[in-house]
Amino acid sequence: MADAARLAATLERLDGRGYKAYRDIEGAWRFAESTLFVDRVQSDPFAAPSRLRLRVEADVASLPDGLRSDRTREIASAAWLARAFRSAIRSVAPRRTGTGKGGLVTIDAGGPEVLERTAVVFGDGWIEARIEVGLPAAGRRALGREAALLLTQALPEIVTRAWIDRSDRDDAQLVGFVDCVANQEAVRAQLADRGLVAFVGNGALLPRESGASERPMAEGAALPFEAPEAFAVELAVPHADAGMPGRTWRGMGVPRGVVLLVGGGYHGKSTLLRALEHGIVPHVPGDGRETVVTDPGMVKVRAEDGRSVAGVDIQSFIDHLPRVAGAAPPRDTSAFSTPDASGSTSQAANIAEAIEAGANGLLVDEDTSATNFMVRDARMQALIHPEDEPITPFVDRVRALHDELGLSTVLVMGGSGDYFGLADAVVELEAYRPCDVTARAHAIAADAPDPPRPAPATPLRRPAARVPLRESFDARRGRRDVRFQARDRDEIVYGTTEIDLRAVPQLFDASQTRAIAGAIHLAAERLVDGTSSLSEILDALDAFFDEEGLDPLDPFHRDGRHPGALARPRRFEIASAINRMRSLGVAGA
Repeated sequence: MADAARLAATLERLDGRGYKAYRDIEGAWRFAESTLFVDRVQSDPFAAPSRLRLRVEADVASLPDGLRSDRTREIASAAWLARAFRSAIRSVAPRRTGTGKGGLVTIDAGGPEVLERTAVVFGDGWIEARIEVGLPAAGRRALGREAALLLTQALPEIVTRAWIDRSDRDDAQLVGFVDCVANQEAVRAQLADRGLVAFVGNGALLPRESGASERPMAEGAALPFEAPEAFAVELAVPHADAGMPGRTWRGMGVPRGVVLLVGGGYHGKSTLLRALEHGIVPHVPGDGRETVVTDPGMVKVRAEDGRSVAGVDIQSFIDHLPRVAGAAPPRDTSAFSTPDASGSTSQAANIAEAIEAGANGLLVDEDTSATNFMVRDARMQALIHPEDEPITPFVDRVRALHDELGLSTVLVMGGSGDYFGLADAVVELEAYRPCDVTARAHAIAADAPDPPRPAPATPLRRPAARVPLRESFDARRGRRDVRFQARDRDEIVYGTTEIDLRAVPQLFDASQTRAIAGAIHLAAERLVDGTSSLSEILDALDAFFDEEGLDPLDPFHRDGRHPGALARPRRFEIASAINRMRSLGVAGA
């Protein structure tokens, strides 16, 4: 294996040559304390950066013991190491050089969520950082001497600062980070046995600094969360002083069933719901939400005007679609399809799809819901004859969703008291302070009962399973090769299909979106066979990720090479993307 001096000499020889000459450096290069692998060189200065890996022997890094004792701790350790690498990049600050992406050095360390990623991996006696580097250029000519400084001096300094020259304080922060994540997962494992769908720790800082930021609001400007006594619980954790003082986490347990979050405008209802929405995965210490832990089967649903729907059973919420006079009979909705759903039909489809994918519960905010889907008051019932109203509003199903299907609901509701008598718990947010108003809400419902509501036209049922058709997963673009890619967090291009994910709020990171694009293609190649249901396909993908990891999601990946920046998504977000493919076809629809 050639050394750093040989790499520097090779790069100086390439100085001034055409940019593609950089391909001469692909391969492995041995440095003093690490090994550099150049897996793929970008085609030009403006293309996606080159993919490189830096590997350090485990005895050189000398990490504290116990960081890989289980899968949770290994994922958390990799997350801390990726963040340390990113911090070292910022400290060394390689000089951006020439045109295009020259001098850029990045690692996919992510935001406040701790996700399984491909950025840092542990091997047999080594640790590896997968990074992207922009090789310097002047126009389309290689700046070999600049590249030599970047690769043989800056990169070794970054890896030394990040992983090798650690202080005792660094190691304490690393262990504390991993212990905090482990505590969150320990709390998550206790939720079901305690009859809870979520936990919010006392002292949590839920507000964000702005609507466009995931950074916590400054401590002095945000009110720390304090659980109302009626919902206060204590949960034991394995690691002391990690996330919360001591070995017991105290806070609010959000019970299973139907839970209302009520209160005036701007008092914190949606802020709490958003924290629960993000609590499906661990958070880094200092985020303010590191003691917010939610059942990972809770799915946020909303109205989504204009989305496509393919063969979804929405009959529990929309019994039929009316016919125009003189036309065919009313359309059946047990396998409903449309290229342009309304607010109510889209929300019904979103709920049915979440149930189909295996959700344990729903998170719903009235602000992003269709009004006619959520409630219908007595006056409207008196005006519109039941035979002329196909929608069974959510208020008439929310109780049965739990009692018959086991699906809990946490609902932000500030504009209607119709849910009071149906709720197991009602929490009022008053200037961000939660308090128990369940008894008051029930008393109000009893003192002023609603007029009798018409019975739903159809009984509640679990949505019928759907079988996707293989031909609807074609990723080719005419005669061109297969193509799929993520455009930031919110969009996937799959062949000629654009998948809009803006209304999928529990997708946190563009790296998850990239993984979803790869997962859809993997499913199309191996799992979509015209007989397997969507739920069975999601089961198979989960098993594949558990066994093989995320590396194979890159179609150009080969063992031991850089797989790109990927983070593991939940089955629900994969299903959301598949369900929003306008090309999707299902058997019998």
